Amino acid sequence: MMSALAAQLAQMLLVLALAPALTGVTRRMKARLQRRVGPSILQPYRDLRRLFHKEVVLADGSSWLFRVAPSLVFATTWVAAALVPTFQAGLPFSWAGDLIAIVALLGTARFIQAVAALDTGTAFGGIGVSRELMIASLAEPAMIMVVFTVALVAGSTQLSTIAAFMAGMGGLRVSLAMALVALILVALAENARIPVDNPATHLEVTMVHEAMVLEYSGRHLALIEWAASLKLLLYISIIACIFFPFGLVLDDTGVAAYALALVAYLAKVTISGLLLATLETAIAKMRVFRVPNLLGIALMLGLLGTLLLFVSGGM
Repeated sequence: MMSALAAQLAQMLLVLALAPALTGVTRRMKARLQRRVGPSILQPYRDLRRLFHKEVVLADGSSWLFRVAPSLVFATTWVAAALVPTFQAGLPFSWAGDLIAIVALLGTARFIQAVAALDTGTAFGGIGVSRELMIASLAEPAMIMVVFTVALVAGSTQLSTIAAFMAGMGGLRVSLAMALVALILVALAENARIPVDNPATHLEVTMVHEAMVLEYSGRHLALIEWAASLKLLLYISIIACIFFPFGLVLDDTGVAAYALALVAYLAKVTISGLLLATLETAIAKMRVFRVPNLLGIALMLGLLGTLLLFVSGGM
């Protein structure tokens, strides 16, 4: 029990420490693909340290909700990210690592951030919230359909059970391929990445996530940025746990197995960051009103995957 609790604590601290590095790898790779030197992989850590030492400036007319929202968003996102198996499944808190619970936690964080953005009464906050909720209204149903598809295959919505089933499953399923593509599209939309949004710009006519956090500064902005990195790592961890569970420790088998599982997880995160940077370099951002078409594809893929399992259980 003590070793299991230590592994659970290590997983919580791992996602907390690794999230800024994932952002750094993505930014560095994008810069190299664009033939620029780019920032260091450790630059997100320096940015967080700088923001934590800066003074907090509050918007006029903001209430207590504006001040506590960053801490709530960060805590909710961290809990959701810590529930996803990274290097070991079946940890003491794995019973709470349910896909529907994780979707609910992310929805709670989005609601808190949206209300806090509206609390300032600025035009940018209202624009960002309206766009964010438009995207969420399509991304969440698509995510639920992905959850249903995976649950019908594995017989559970618990991530540890799903990972154990996928690790022992032989052959390919068309429904799971559809669910994978749908989940990738949802991850791009939920994390405000290209082609849905460009996190590197602050143009008022295009920004979504950045419009909601323009009024934050100091440690509040640091918590928001850290939570955004945690959310990106969360989706990558979910994809790796469900569709690429190789290297994941399913039971306590010794220190060597933990070391190999940790190396495998770091490799999957690094490769995912490189692929994300390559994708964002190869394609352009689409118009805001074209985003529902993209998420409609994700919703239809999730729905088709679910229907395909009802029609033919072997697919």
